Amino acid sequence: MTAESGPPLLFDPRRRALARDRAHARFAEHDFLYRHMLNSLLDRLDDVKRDFSDVLFIGCPDTSARDALAAKGMTVTSVDPGARNAAAVGGQRAEEDALPFAPNSFDLVLACGTLDTVNDLPGALILIRQVLRPDGLFLGACFGAGSLPRLRQALLAAEGDSPRPHIHPQTDVRAMGDLLARAGFAMPVADSETLTVRYSSLLRLMHDLRHMGAGNMMAAGRRGPLSRQTVLRAAAHFADAADPDGKTAETFSILHMSGWKPDPSQPAPARRGSATMSLAQALKSKG
Repeated sequence: MTAESGPPLLFDPRRRALARDRAHARFAEHDFLYRHMLNSLLDRLDDVKRDFSDVLFIGCPDTSARDALAAKGMTVTSVDPGARNAAAVGGQRAEEDALPFAPNSFDLVLACGTLDTVNDLPGALILIRQVLRPDGLFLGACFGAGSLPRLRQALLAAEGDSPRPHIHPQTDVRAMGDLLARAGFAMPVADSETLTVRYSSLLRLMHDLRHMGAGNMMAAGRRGPLSRQTVLRAAAHFADAADPDGKTAETFSILHMSGWKPDPSQPAPARRGSATMSLAQALKSKG
């Protein structure tokens, strides 16, 4: 985009969609992180003691999410930034910051593995809240801050005196909690977990990222593809960090988030200044 037409895009939607489309055919061979995020979302949903009927699922590289939710008696609408993913599950291709649904369409929205690469994350969260019905629930999981430190270090070292950012900015727990609150969610919660995966080479890691559709974790604004020489130097730096068995531990930070669309039936925090006892008095009374 030009300066006249608006700020530059961090992620080119066409490139983002293309990365997911290219990954579709071999995704099942590289789906371990998606599977982990999906299982976590379903486990957290099971902890919610209420029924949901109409669910929007964002991020559907296969039918597993749709099938699991349908087995619970829910009507599932699926969307994905990639056209092949969406078509494979009978869903729609859509960007999270341009959801094509009317307000109050769903009582549950789940987003799995995509929100870290949407251009307008605050806007996407606002739209998710809008398409929820009052007292509807949003649950999401995506890559968060702290992911891929070994890859980042290897690429920066490989470029010597003129390093460029190769991994897009990532959202941490505190920022996500703030974004959920600013988007208008009630009872917003964000937390994270760290997964360690050991790789025999940098090329194996990059192969996994490409075929899980996460190649767009690499910053869209870099000046052209990596040269063969840069990749070879980066691979050597990555190998230098290997354990005695020859494998290098890489880290993925998984960011989890939840929030409810406000409704008068929800419990409200006490009005500021309404307390009848100070914190110091309360602590003393517990002694």
